[in-house]
Amino acid sequence: MSTHAAIAAHANRAVPGYLVSALAMSPTSALEAIQRNPADPLAGLGHAKVHERETTLFSEGDDAGSVFRVMSGMVRLYKMLPDGRRQIIGFLQAGDMMGLAFAAQYLYTAETVTTTTIQRIPRLELDALMDAQPAFARKLLSATTSELMAAQDQMVLLGRKTACEKVATFLLRLSDRKALGGGDERIIDLPMGRSDIADHLGLTTETVSRTLTKLKSTRLIRILVGGKLELLDRDALADLASCF
Repeated sequence: MSTHAAIAAHANRAVPGYLVSALAMSPTSALEAIQRNPADPLAGLGHAKVHERETTLFSEGDDAGSVFRVMSGMVRLYKMLPDGRRQIIGFLQAGDMMGLAFAAQYLYTAETVTTTTIQRIPRLELDALMDAQPAFARKLLSATTSELMAAQDQMVLLGRKTACEKVATFLLRLSDRKALGGGDERIIDLPMGRSDIADHLGLTTETVSRTLTKLKSTRLIRILVGGKLELLDRDALADLASCF
């Protein structure tokens, strides 16, 4: 099976999460984009635009003609359940892509949480880039494999953990992401509302608020101004998050 086909096979099985879609440019143009910025093959594709907070980028069921990359800010991905409830699949930050599944329609809705800069790349441009640069296509395959693992983790998070364990796991994931970007892993950004966190973790808004208050009172976290939070005892949070 070719790398391109393998990506499609993995993406079609994946629960949508933090990555891409599949993207319209000639092979020659794709090669020119790579040559302009070999460290970032996607840099020369599509175009970037600043979107205000609470802007819908695409909706579940829309024609999936483009892939989107978050350049700055935060995006929430969610699906609406048959009974009208919202399940937030994940929160995307700078460097994350969405719409990776090789499907005719988007499998979820994407909305900005904050003022966000988004790079929109036509699907055919990504196709051409993967054909022109097999190494990049292999990295994309690796990313979709990671997505499958993240989807499995999310199912465990929703089905087996208590409220405290869920919130602790969520905070540690944000901390790990901050560390990967070279930032202080103790200080994390929480620009999303309590209702967003609740719809992500399968809790009520009230339970999320009570749980954060409990973690604060036990001096595991400190809530800061400006939508930030400090992890005071990361080891204790990790112990809590690992419990079942």
